[in-house]
Amino acid sequence: MFFSRKLNKFKNLKHCFFSRKNGVSKGLYESLNCGQGSADKKENIFKNLELVSKKIGCDKNSLITLNQTHSTKVVYFENKTDVKNKIEADAIICKVKNVAIGVLTADCAPVLFYDSKKKLIACAHLGWKGAFDGIIKNTLNKLEELGADVNNLITVIGPCIKKKNYEVKIDFYNKFINQDKQNEFFFQKVSNDKYNFDLRAFINREISKYNIINIENIEIDTFSNSESFYSYRRSCVSKEKDYGRCISVILMT
Repeated sequence: MFFSRKLNKFKNLKHCFFSRKNGVSKGLYESLNCGQGSADKKENIFKNLELVSKKIGCDKNSLITLNQTHSTKVVYFENKTDVKNKIEADAIICKVKNVAIGVLTADCAPVLFYDSKKKLIACAHLGWKGAFDGIIKNTLNKLEELGADVNNLITVIGPCIKKKNYEVKIDFYNKFINQDKQNEFFFQKVSNDKYNFDLRAFINREISKYNIINIENIEIDTFSNSESFYSYRRSCVSKEKDYGRCISVILMT
């Protein structure tokens, strides 16, 4: 379990970037696999989600996650009737108290947001595609539309894959360079057709475009820390048939 120093200061907030530890799943999924998209036993996943809801302090039916598709779609829960589980989207903004919103990751970056004045929480799932296509822009634009003040908005970027372990091919590199030549900063050349990509730095740059000053990074590499995190990339390198997902959650009381 990993926590934000900035978010921990608020007594009306509960949050956690959960590791893969202290769950019931076995084998490849050991142990707190919360990914319903994995081939893990459903009863184990639901038990793990129940353990998470107890830890975060909400009813198991009030732990809300998404059907993530690496999209730029953001959903907003203004009141209890809006709250639905497994909507197809990659970010949630929530005004409703005692509802835990979360995202699932296995190398992608989980990002949590909080505006203490407007009493808004949000979470986003940020893989390279969502970050490239504009999920950060859409999330922050919606928060601003709802009255959030960027000077008051706390943004916390959780554990994700580190640059040295994120190898990509030249077509990936060209995609980013064609969008903006300054994106070259986020790549390190490995060979003629291979680069390493800095997902965390790219996300930080996209967030900083909004002049947000309260940014915190939990600098842990999911790829190399196999005891604490699932990793899609590591599962590919190890030729494993599947992988689990860690959950990151925020709740306002």
